Amino acid sequence: MLQWFRRVIDDVNAFDRVLAGKSAGLPRSVADPGLKALSTAANHSLLWLTVAAALSGGKGVTRRAAFRGVAAIAGASATTNLIGKPLFPRRRPAAELMPPHRRLDDPPTSSSFPSGHAASAAAFATAVAMESPKLGAAVAPVAAAVAYSRVHTGVHWPTDVVCGAAVGAGMAWATKRWWPVRPAEPAASNHPAEAPALIDGRGMLVLVNAVSGNGQLDPEQWVRTHWPAAAVVRAEPANGLIDGLREELERRQDRVRALGVAGGDGTVAAVAALATERGLPLAVLSTGTLNHFARDIGVEHLPAVSDSVAAGSAATVDLGGFTVDDRPTDWFINTASLGGYPDMVRFREKWEPRWGKWPAAAMALVRVLHESEPLEVDINGERHRVWVLFVGNGAYAPRGFAPTWRPRLDNGTLDVRFVRADRRFSRLRFVLAAITGALDHSHTYVERECSHLEVAVHGSPVSVATDGEVHAPGRRFTFTAHENVLSVYRPTTAD
Repeated sequence: MLQWFRRVIDDVNAFDRVLAGKSAGLPRSVADPGLKALSTAANHSLLWLTVAAALSGGKGVTRRAAFRGVAAIAGASATTNLIGKPLFPRRRPAAELMPPHRRLDDPPTSSSFPSGHAASAAAFATAVAMESPKLGAAVAPVAAAVAYSRVHTGVHWPTDVVCGAAVGAGMAWATKRWWPVRPAEPAASNHPAEAPALIDGRGMLVLVNAVSGNGQLDPEQWVRTHWPAAAVVRAEPANGLIDGLREELERRQDRVRALGVAGGDGTVAAVAALATERGLPLAVLSTGTLNHFARDIGVEHLPAVSDSVAAGSAATVDLGGFTVDDRPTDWFINTASLGGYPDMVRFREKWEPRWGKWPAAAMALVRVLHESEPLEVDINGERHRVWVLFVGNGAYAPRGFAPTWRPRLDNGTLDVRFVRADRRFSRLRFVLAAITGALDHSHTYVERECSHLEVAVHGSPVSVATDGEVHAPGRRFTFTAHENVLSVYRPTTAD
């Protein structure tokens, strides 16, 4: 066995010498200084960190690509420098193998195997491509050039580069265990709805919450430009978010054939409740900060909803209902939460525009678990002591305590998740399980699906947060999944 292994190593070394010799024999060209400069620029992953910084200035998939790329680089660098190089020491090619004009001014002296530059380049390119194939296609040629530059400048053998690239690509794919890739397709619904096709928005009444979003788009101007025949009502949060819309709806009565809403998820939830009450289809304009519901129904981009309204393309989706003590039923479109989760949502949404959803969620979770007090609750009659309780309108993915998207919008299910506080070192155990991707086996974390949930809080009243809005506190809470009660405009291809 040992002789076979040595023979393989000798064959690999011979193959490397042949390939390195062919590279050294290439005629001098204008590419030589460029490859030398590119190789130097990628030292300590500075090239990729600069690209990531530029990408992080965008939003959505662009920002996710940047953060996934940085996470993949961190894993690839740690693997190559802390494990690969110490375990597999290898001498670098002799400087004399390469012409002097190609040699680096400050060549590395660490083990040649594997190539850290190739690992980081492949990690970043692969991670970016996982989030955005188009961005990945733009980054891939640069990553390939960086990897080859290590052979061209004579500081690595070809197999160092190949193995380094394999390590980097593998680390990028490994990020999916902790950070699943959101699918490009919106959530599915098998229940098409009858909705009027409205040309120029005729017959539509639209509530515009101008304080939602980041100020980059004037939603009222968009509505007046694309739906000139629609009636517009401005939201007045201080006087009741949708009171003006309800009054205008009463005044117009049968002339209103659909409702529209431009705002964040909290505003969308309020108008969705009114649309459900009146049996009207709803058009959602994604002008909020995060727009989770619009993304799930496939209208994250405004042309998608305008096309759906013009075509009369719609589907029915579920709504979550909740009551607090003896108050009337209220509604949520995405999530509800008790305990530290409202604070986690607040911190996450505060930091998400800058850092991205997953890094912001991780930091918010750590802060909340450190600062919060556990709740003594009865969950469907069972006594529990919990740190946080999450309730989703529909089954969310991925599993674990960072739910992000819904595969379906019409399954009549509540997604219930909570972190137990009745285990020794429960917070530490939960964080370690989350970091290692082992929540499925953790005794501190519980996931359930049901259609009805009752929660009784022992002790001081607590607040429930729904769709980013915090409500008055109470002690008795009920959550119910209401199947296919809301009709929303969405592209037919999204079903």
